[in-house]
Amino acid sequence: MVLRKNVKNNVSWVGKVDWELKKFHGEEYTTNHGSSYNAYLIKEEKTILIDTVWMPYAEEFVENLAKEIELTKIDFIVANHGEIDHAGALPALMKHIPDTPIYCTANAVKSLRGQYHQNWNFKVVKTGDKIDIGNGKELIFVEMSMLHWPDSMATYMTKDNILFSNDAFGQHYATESLFNDLVDECDLFKEAIKYYANILTPFSQILTKKLEEIISFGLPIDIIATSHGVIWRDNPMQIVEKYAKWAKNYQENQITIIYDTMSNGTKRLAEKIAEGMSLSDPHVMVKVFNLAKSDQNDLITEVFKSKMLVMGSPTVSNSILHSLAGFIHLMKQLKFKNKRAAVFGCYGWSGESTKVLNELLTDAGFEVLHEGLKNQWIPDNDQQLSAIEYGKKIADLLQESK
Repeated sequence: MVLRKNVKNNVSWVGKVDWELKKFHGEEYTTNHGSSYNAYLIKEEKTILIDTVWMPYAEEFVENLAKEIELTKIDFIVANHGEIDHAGALPALMKHIPDTPIYCTANAVKSLRGQYHQNWNFKVVKTGDKIDIGNGKELIFVEMSMLHWPDSMATYMTKDNILFSNDAFGQHYATESLFNDLVDECDLFKEAIKYYANILTPFSQILTKKLEEIISFGLPIDIIATSHGVIWRDNPMQIVEKYAKWAKNYQENQITIIYDTMSNGTKRLAEKIAEGMSLSDPHVMVKVFNLAKSDQNDLITEVFKSKMLVMGSPTVSNSILHSLAGFIHLMKQLKFKNKRAAVFGCYGWSGESTKVLNELLTDAGFEVLHEGLKNQWIPDNDQQLSAIEYGKKIADLLQESK
């Protein structure tokens, strides 16, 4: 682990790049570009550590930090968030400096005690509280409750104009380049919107209010130092503007079709429905995905971008394939707003899949525009033509529902 990558003046990155990380939050979130755990060391008249790294790298973190600074010289620690990818190295570090103050929110005291079972020297802060760190500079704390935990906060450093934003504005993106202007912009924003869609979507209303609050402070922001991925130094407000846009029931001119299949009948319907939609509206982006062969977190990003979701399943055991049921449950957790939906599916005998899909999608907050296309057995040429017509019909219904 390479320490002391300079961020600005007396602020250094002291985190860990995790190139091999492929899953996060257990098995819930795919990190196909790896990730990083960003911690920061400030050396003014006071020496401050902001956050640590994920628990598996705790000993490595402490060992390397000790090479850069005598640990007892750390005046205090800021814990912006108690989750183990941010605070996981605290137990290993605090063995060496057990009395060092830890500044955090009241909820962070609860989460840190609950996870690590230690009664450290906690100093509770709230929005607007300040600490003089010398050389005319201060740290100002901003509570960020539910972005994305109740204990979250951000920390602002005056004069250097750095916002240590914690989980907000981050990405799961491994890079040695550190800054946004040094990486591939396409990869960066692909991971940034995936991060927002899968983690922050349920909190969009809270986020909008918090962005307005931060802007109202009138604090100049030259750098946004996130907890994961790159640091925003080139036009850092561009990601704030993206978040403001994404938080307002975001959608592009896109329709996403997601299906699972048993004998490829539902797959054929999906492809023909897509064909019909494109015939009806040549300008709309139509994307088709087999759920069983796709990255579910990438699919969540596609749904997030879409104005309409079309889902298909064959009927099995008088219901739908469990893969689709689980995916709809995930979408319900994310609380998507202003999304339309339609359904389809093949069946052999009873044909309940479209009814079940309609009920689940409605319960998940989608506006279902049509009762659905039911096709008995594998679609022949005439039935495939009917699927094309169905695609045209629901594309027209989408236009009418605006």
